[in-house]
Amino acid sequence: MACLLETPIRMSVLSEVTASSRHYVDRLFDPDPQKVLQGVIDMKNAVIGNNKQKANLIVLGAVPRLLYLLQQETSSTELKTECAVVLGSLAMGTENNVKSLLDCHIIPALLQGLLSPDLKFIEACLRCLRTIFTSPVTPEELLYTDATVIPHLMALLSRSRYTQEYICQIFSHCCKGPDHQTILFNHGAVQNIAHLLTSLSYKVRMQALKCFSVLAFENPQVSMTLVNVLVDGELLPQIFVKMLQRDKPIEMQLTSAKCLTYMCRAGAIRTDDNCIVLKTLPCLVRMCSKERLLEERVEGAETLAYLIEPDVELQRIASITDHLIAMLADYFKYPSSVSAITDIKRLDHDLKHAHELRQAAFKLYASLGANDEDIRKKIIETENMMDRIVTGLSESSVKVRLAAVRCLHSLSRSVQQLRTSFQDHAVWKPLMKVLQNAPDEILVVASSMLCNLLLEFSPSKEPILESGAVELLCGLTQSENPALRVNGIWALMNMAFQAEQKIKADILRSLSTEQLFRLLSDSDLNVLMKTLGLLRNLLSTRPHIDKIMSTHGKQIMQAVTLILEGEHNIEVKEQGHSHVKLQLAAMFCISNLIWNEEEGSQERQDKLRDMGIVDILHKLSQSPDSNLCDKAKMALQQYLA
Repeated sequence: MACLLETPIRMSVLSEVTASSRHYVDRLFDPDPQKVLQGVIDMKNAVIGNNKQKANLIVLGAVPRLLYLLQQETSSTELKTECAVVLGSLAMGTENNVKSLLDCHIIPALLQGLLSPDLKFIEACLRCLRTIFTSPVTPEELLYTDATVIPHLMALLSRSRYTQEYICQIFSHCCKGPDHQTILFNHGAVQNIAHLLTSLSYKVRMQALKCFSVLAFENPQVSMTLVNVLVDGELLPQIFVKMLQRDKPIEMQLTSAKCLTYMCRAGAIRTDDNCIVLKTLPCLVRMCSKERLLEERVEGAETLAYLIEPDVELQRIASITDHLIAMLADYFKYPSSVSAITDIKRLDHDLKHAHELRQAAFKLYASLGANDEDIRKKIIETENMMDRIVTGLSESSVKVRLAAVRCLHSLSRSVQQLRTSFQDHAVWKPLMKVLQNAPDEILVVASSMLCNLLLEFSPSKEPILESGAVELLCGLTQSENPALRVNGIWALMNMAFQAEQKIKADILRSLSTEQLFRLLSDSDLNVLMKTLGLLRNLLSTRPHIDKIMSTHGKQIMQAVTLILEGEHNIEVKEQGHSHVKLQLAAMFCISNLIWNEEEGSQERQDKLRDMGIVDILHKLSQSPDSNLCDKAKMALQQYLA
């Protein structure tokens, strides 16, 4: 019975709520155009800052009527403009409002409006489009559906400072990935937007700057072009440098630093260029200080992490700039109980976003410690650092977990730390937990780190083995993701190195011969190489060779012979260098099998001879690669001895 009562109650509430709004909608249908115009103006005043009123009007069907009036040829320009303004105001409400507008096909109607000769109407349409396209619920693709839209927007850039501001904002929000970058680039985005950087309007300069940051990101073509663009006789990089000076607004400093960072990473500016070392890097370090707002600290740290990631010299410079390593430790103590934030709204916002600070700190620590042993030591010696990373591994946010694993992986490249801090904090335990049930992006980094923890000098190797790592890693070798297959087999290869017979038997049993063969015919070259590495480690001592060959001998010899003959599917572009590497790896396995000083070598030599190995070795002894040639000759000597 309760179910039956629900609908009428809800209806009565709705009718009560919407009754006061209904007269606004009714006036849109008045036969007198002047009354319709006044009705739209009154509606505009009623919805400003009133989300409840906006929702009511949408429920009552105001949107289709407003769009109809906006597109009617008989509507006056003033009426069309006021309709666009009201629609823009409705779009500024909730995400559901934007969804309702999209369902009514507002975007094609507004784009059509841009063909009008009236500038005020064009600006109102663009302002509404800007609001809709900057909403997370709007698919960016809607901007690119009609091929005539982008060139028309480029043409409108010269009309007014408002068209410049809104169009640049639309571009920077809707440019996601290389396809969009190419479309905008090919339609002259660089030439059309560059001169806006010297506009008298701060908002125009700012939106133009944001456009360049999204156009240059991971795009060598755009970045190489930007380096040589002149604006009022000045090169773009010089303009960006001026915009990141301390007297400029923080938002401008950060975005200019991003532009220079992206151009540097795309290879258009050298890493030792003064504009990077003396300007961009110090500016980004400044953004990490306590004085900055949460989002500025996050963006500063993440951009800096990206800038220095591939370059050891920049990592060293950053690590000694403004006590950065200690400064980042504050990212974990925020907001503190004695926080200087008196604005309650701000405090509430920051508490909700504090995890972003931790994520950014982990990312930057990972980049800082990527190559230099001293920097890694400094990071690990920072107060409670290992505890913080271990805690990060079990945070609810996937992004924080991923950043913590990346940070740990970066620090695990240190032999010294693997032997000390990693052991003291039993890092392998939370890592194994992460590996049990994580999305692929985390699994790739966590399994890569496990490879380091399984190196023979790592004290974590034993406990990891005891906690069921063999099955877990064998499972990874069956993944559809090639990176996970590589890491699974790589970790097994490290595990088998100088291992006792029991571990090797466990690996072979869990992996199964069938899977071993699938891996030896894998389309990914790295998987093949690591599988051969695993075989070589499994066949490293005489008793182990005998044991393994007695159970899997024929298949192993077939597999290795097959690789030496080169009858495997490696893409043509990877022929040559990689092919030789593969054959070299197979040669190591063969050498282990036929070495004369080992018992049982005669029998294995005979089996391999029957499989045509001697002919293959003769052929390889003529190889242009001296290393491969020498190995083949050495192997042939075993047959002659």
